[in-house]
Amino acid sequence: MARRFATLSVGLVLAFTLVLSIHGEAEKSKAPAKASGGKAVLMAADELKWMDVQASPGVKMAVLWGDPSKGAHGAMQKLPAGFAVPLHYHSAGHHVAVISGTLELTPEGETAKKLGPGSYFSFTGKKKHTTTCVAGADCVLFVDCGGAWDVVMADAKMGPAKKDAAKK
Repeated sequence: MARRFATLSVGLVLAFTLVLSIHGEAEKSKAPAKASGGKAVLMAADELKWMDVQASPGVKMAVLWGDPSKGAHGAMQKLPAGFAVPLHYHSAGHHVAVISGTLELTPEGETAKKLGPGSYFSFTGKKKHTTTCVAGADCVLFVDCGGAWDVVMADAKMGPAKKDAAKK
């Protein structure tokens, strides 16, 4: 009985391997896909159109795609050195890469973390946090946002960091 089971198992493995092999050969023999006539977007840094962000004095945004006032979008954001936003959240989840400067983020109830160029972070589910662009250099960020951009304050207004906070 055990021998029959072993033979059956080996047979099934061989059959499965044969099916995968045939499928792989069929995929290889297909003609290469024709060019789709896709689109390319190329922007040099000096071609970005930086705009002031009305609700955030000193902050600038360069929209790369989409419309931040209506939905999903990608944008570069520039925060001046020393700029701070007290406890707040964003309605839409977003993923961010730090391009330059050092950003200090403190998720509510957690420890502050400094993120320099090449760092990544994301906030989803309206996670409350504080944000500071550490003194010394402006912070430039690449933001990929799943919805309209907003900053919903937990309990205060945003603006330049106090001198004590900038020295951290």
